[in-house]
Parts: sequence; C-alpha cells; structure tokens
Amino acid sequence: MSENPPRLAAENTNSFDIARGQLATVAAALDLDPRIHEILRWPKRELTVHFPVLMDDGAVRMFTGYRVHHSITRGPAKGGIRYHPDTDLDEVRALAFWMTVKCAIVGIPFGGAKGGVVCDPTEMSRGELERMTRRYTTEIGILLGPDKDIPAPDVGTDGQVMAWIMDTYSQHEGHTVPAVVTGKPLAIGGSEGRIEATGRGVVTVTREILRADGSQLPGTTVAVQGFGNVGSAAAALFHRSGARVVGVSDVAGAIANPAGIDILALLAYQAERRTVVGFPGATALPNGGDVLTLACDVLVPAALQNQITAANAGEIRARYVIEAANGPTTPRADDILREKGVTVVPDVLANAGGVTVSYFEWVQGLQSFFWTEQEVNSKLEQIMVSAFAQVQTEAKNHACDLRAAAYRVGVRRIAAAITARGIFP
Repeated sequence: MSENPPRLAAENTNSFDIARGQLATVAAALDLDPRIHEILRWPKRELTVHFPVLMDDGAVRMFTGYRVHHSITRGPAKGGIRYHPDTDLDEVRALAFWMTVKCAIVGIPFGGAKGGVVCDPTEMSRGELERMTRRYTTEIGILLGPDKDIPAPDVGTDGQVMAWIMDTYSQHEGHTVPAVVTGKPLAIGGSEGRIEATGRGVVTVTREILRADGSQLPGTTVAVQGFGNVGSAAAALFHRSGARVVGVSDVAGAIANPAGIDILALLAYQAERRTVVGFPGATALPNGGDVLTLACDVLVPAALQNQITAANAGEIRARYVIEAANGPTTPRADDILREKGVTVVPDVLANAGGVTVSYFEWVQGLQSFFWTEQEVNSKLEQIMVSAFAQVQTEAKNHACDLRAAAYRVGVRRIAAAITARGIFP
C-alpha cells in the first residue's frame, strides 16, 4: 500500500504551514518519536531586526530583516539570505526547515538556517544595497560565525552581497574570516563551480530520473520558469547536454520556441537587456502566458515558492517536474500531479547542489586549500547521484513518491542525530 497520505484539505500557501504539514506526514510514515517530532516543529531560534539605512537622497529608511536557525543538531546552521519585498517570518521559518532536511538528505554536516530582508533590491542603488547589507550583517552578527552560522546567496542576493557580509563580519572580528559565508567571489576565497552548482545539481538529478525510466537528456524538451542564477545555469547546462529548452520565463514575461532556444545567445541577450523578453530567437507567449503549462518533457520551476498550485496543476503538460526553487509546488498541486502521473523530484533533493558546493567552499575556506573546478564538479556529481539513488530506493521500498521518500531519508537522519545527542540537560 502506498504511504502517500492525504494532503491539506484546502489550498494553503503559507510556507511554514506547508513545511509543518510535510513534517507531520513523514513523522506518521516513520512512526517518529513524538518528542523528536515536537522538537522539529519549531525553529531553534529566530531573530527579527529593524534597522535604519541612509538612502542616496539623504532620507533614513527603516528595514526589517530576519535570521532563523531551524536546527543545529547535525552541524552549524547553513542557509541563504534573500532580499525580496514579500519576505516574511513564516517564509524564512519554512526555508530554514527545508534546509535542515536538504542537508541531511545529501549527508553534509550542517543544520538549516535562512535569512531575509524585506526590500526590493531592483529599486535600490549599489550604494544603498551595500549600506543595507552591512547594517543587516551587523544586526544579525550575534548569530554568525564559521562554526555557528554560514549564510549564502538566495533570491535577490549574489556573490557581491556575500562579499559585503564577509567583509563586515571580518571588520568586527579584526581579521579576515572567509569561511563565514559561501557563494563569495573567487578573489576572496570563493569556490570554483559554486555559481553553477544548484543548476548543475538540477540537471544531474534530471539525468538520473530519465535514466531510471529508460530515457536520456539528449533530445528531451525542457521548460524553465525563472531565469535567475539557478534557472539560467540549469538552462545552459541542459542546452550543453543536448536537451532542447523550449521555454523560459523571468519576472517580465515568457518566451518559447518548440524547435529549441539558443540558450547561449539568450544569456548574452539577457546580460545586455536584463530580461529574456524580446529575444529574437523565440516568440513571446500570448497574454503573458505562463511557461509552466508549456508542452514539454521536463518542467523546471526555478523562481519562488507556491508557483504550481491547485489552480494550474491540472494544466501542467510535463512528464517530470524538477523543483529548482524552494517550495514551488503546493500540497494540493502535488496530489493533482501525482494523479496525472507526473513525477516530481522535490526541492530538498533537486536543488541541493548549491548547499553541497557551499559545503565544499566552507571546507576550503577553513583549510585555505582550494580545489579545481573539475574536482568540485566531480565531488558534486558523486554526492547528487548517491543521494538520488538513496531516495529512489526508499521510494521503491515503501511504494511512495520521491518527495515522501526524500523526507523519510532526511528526517530519519536528523532524528538519529537528535537521539544520539540526547536532550540537554
């Protein structure tokens, strides 16, 4: 009998409610000790900060930021920082929980954390972003440290933001501390292969699920929602692997070409125009049409959470959904996709390439000994292939889907760590 349980009765897009629902599901499937379940239902610590920033026009603007540690049982807290106008505490709590599970699935010694600032970085100057980042870093600095909490880029942040965080933290410490963040520029201790890592992991698990079903990447049609750091890297790697990327979208619109989009040319176009809209090698989807519902073999949601919902899941025409974003599919949408026979590779597995190479960067920073890009990619390949195989085996052994299987693997490892350490005092 399948262990896939009924999901939430009504559509609920609160990310923390969804995360707790996922935990409850796996707790029931594993017959998890209720005491461990209760521990995992709550973040270990949460910090909300309100801080002033001097803007370019001389005004002072107040910003709200968050940093949440869900768990540090398996190692230091690890998780990205996002700058987005819709960020709130529940979103950050959910993302921190998913990081805890994700790190356990790929077997790296981190707990889960996440952070964010409520802002629209596209409407801020470079100077304003730097001043805001440095002040936010100072406000949450009581949590940070290479053996305590190691941030990374997320939506709205990049290597430059990580450089400002590292420098700010280092100024307070009085010496350079490269290992306090990951996703840094190479010039200050970043890792080869980090920028493409999440996208590379997405392509790797796509290749593995296709192989498991007797298919392959060359000739496979792919649609990518979101053309930021993750989506663009994944699209380029799909393109180089012989897959045919037939649709791409960003915040401004969506484009499609059934014959395939030249992703390398699109990357050059986007670098100049800062959007994919208007690219001459593809057609704009009518009425702002969504790339999510394009006819394709593989759909890669690489934008934000709650993109595939009960409202549009029935229109999905892909055979596989590879979740490059965190939480892009609601529980009710999951049910609909399963009923349609769509295979979903969940976020906690599919996009774990980023935190895996962040772990490599952290290790290199601690040792001041750096690896080549080939070494990084090779180690990433080994971890992602192994994690996928473990999740797939779990799914077969327990007649459940890949999301249920991934949570079984991750939560079981977290529970084992909690049990081994005990409850203080």
